Amino acid sequence: MHTRITLLSLAALASLFVNNIAQAATITGQVSTEKGTNISGAIVTLWNEQRNQKESVYSDAKGHFTLNTKITGKVTLRGRTPYYADLNAPLTLTSNSMLKQDFTLTRLTSPEEISASLPASAHVSTLSFRDPEDKDAFVSQCNYCHQQGNSLTRAPRSSEAWSETVRRMEGFGAFITYGEHKEIVETLSDGFNGKPIDVQQHYDFSDELAQAKVTEWLVGTPMGFIHDTFVGQDEKLYGMDEGTDSIVVLDRETGEVKEHKIDADGVPISGKFQGFKLNLGIFTGSHGPHSMAQIDDGRMYITASLSGRLLMFDPKTEKFTHYEIPEGFLWRKGKYPHTIRADKDNNVWFTVVMSNTVMKFNTTTNTFTDIALPSDGAMSWLSDAFLGAVMKISSLFPQENVQLALSHHKWLNGGKEIMSWPYGIDISPIDGSIWYAKLLANKIGRIDPQSLEITEFDTPYRGPRRMRMAKDGTLWIPSFDEGYLMHFDPKTSKFENIPLPLLSENEYEVPYALNVHPTTGDIWIAANNSDRVIRYIPGEKRFINYPMPSHVVWFRDFEFTEEGEVCTSNSNLPAYAHEDGLPAFVCIDPEANTLAPEVNTLSAQTN
Repeated sequence: MHTRITLLSLAALASLFVNNIAQAATITGQVSTEKGTNISGAIVTLWNEQRNQKESVYSDAKGHFTLNTKITGKVTLRGRTPYYADLNAPLTLTSNSMLKQDFTLTRLTSPEEISASLPASAHVSTLSFRDPEDKDAFVSQCNYCHQQGNSLTRAPRSSEAWSETVRRMEGFGAFITYGEHKEIVETLSDGFNGKPIDVQQHYDFSDELAQAKVTEWLVGTPMGFIHDTFVGQDEKLYGMDEGTDSIVVLDRETGEVKEHKIDADGVPISGKFQGFKLNLGIFTGSHGPHSMAQIDDGRMYITASLSGRLLMFDPKTEKFTHYEIPEGFLWRKGKYPHTIRADKDNNVWFTVVMSNTVMKFNTTTNTFTDIALPSDGAMSWLSDAFLGAVMKISSLFPQENVQLALSHHKWLNGGKEIMSWPYGIDISPIDGSIWYAKLLANKIGRIDPQSLEITEFDTPYRGPRRMRMAKDGTLWIPSFDEGYLMHFDPKTSKFENIPLPLLSENEYEVPYALNVHPTTGDIWIAANNSDRVIRYIPGEKRFINYPMPSHVVWFRDFEFTEEGEVCTSNSNLPAYAHEDGLPAFVCIDPEANTLAPEVNTLSAQTN
């Protein structure tokens, strides 16, 4: 391997100064094939010496890349593009390094290597379901915690082993019938057989891709499960580790990581879900912190999904306060509080998934208001009335999944239709109304903040998940089950429906969450099955694909920094399935390389 070192021209140095690109080092180079063809959209990743931080950029239409970085020391630079072998270059960076590193990538020829390099979406697309309804149940119920088809989940297993795996997933809350269980087991056993697949994927290149930079910080342990990440008023990243009852805080400027453990406060491990078979080694806590919102005085409110509590974290004192959600008659309420948002009056509103409710918490009086949502048919009414009692009974038999025998999704063959699952939530910037998505009932709803009157609308595509409001008061909604981007105008009650781009013909995409950029109005979408983030520009009706630098990514929410970066966390469950084996904070700067310096053509070559 040869390393090519090039001095930047005086003009480029002036450009660096004028444009205030305060970076310690600059690496430029060319990415091409062995035949000399330039590769656009290749991912060039810089690892620090400790292997806990990496920065990635993309090659432009001519195969050129520029990476400005503050990372110094003994580093590794990697070139990567689909269907080609990774190439690593060890480098040493100092505070004034200006290097040129070219990559000549070699095309993979081994069917096994090609197959192993493809994302989960390619592998799961080869599964053949006999009944489309069974596939619908599989997409809806077997994809919400992790990828299907990555190196961990596509490992060959016998029918008996798959049956035990699927039953364990039912213990995590997958609502499937006996018949669906059987069909899913047979399909996985036949389809994930260890043989290499032949799928041709196509990645569209956009000029904007070469302007972007992705920064990742690896944190926690392989058993960690950082669900949501929140950008605080201090611009630090706050990660909710749902599996270990902790809040992980990252200072993006210094790289310092702090962990704040939540006291069990008498709550048993798994909280109200003791009867569920949560035995992956992931859920070792009692509370399961999930989602966060911050009010004007800096206090942060966190939904504790397992314990059915609302937690308050004060970043000034670094102390937690616990508020137990009232359970109500037959223990109906407070089952899995989920997504939380703050309104302009510093109240917080959150969905409660398994109780079919939305809760309002007044942060001045510390009181809850319970808004019971409409039941969606007789099956759903039974769940709303008796699911709390079923869970209470099952908790008497820890990790035995007794609720599977007691629930009517099994004995009445109801499947996922027995649940509504209020999931995503947001607040209108126009009139302060509260909007929620019912994931399994395929509805969105509006709550009047004063009268608490509820209005619901059927969505044209299934699986509305974590949606967001735009500045104009319209709603952008991901269809998790069918891979659509839905746009709803409350003034007209009309939907616009846009299919998400796929990498190959038979794939499906599972957009878990999205957010609307506060400045540009662009929609940033988590395309979790294909290791991508997708950006949609409404004014141009155009998508931009951002392939992520790591294999196996699962993003559950997006937040924006003051500078406009898009931040999230990699939270595929379990974390050890990630390529890097750990949870990670991830920030995308879409315009980091807009003013990239040019490089002098004079160069010196060293071995």
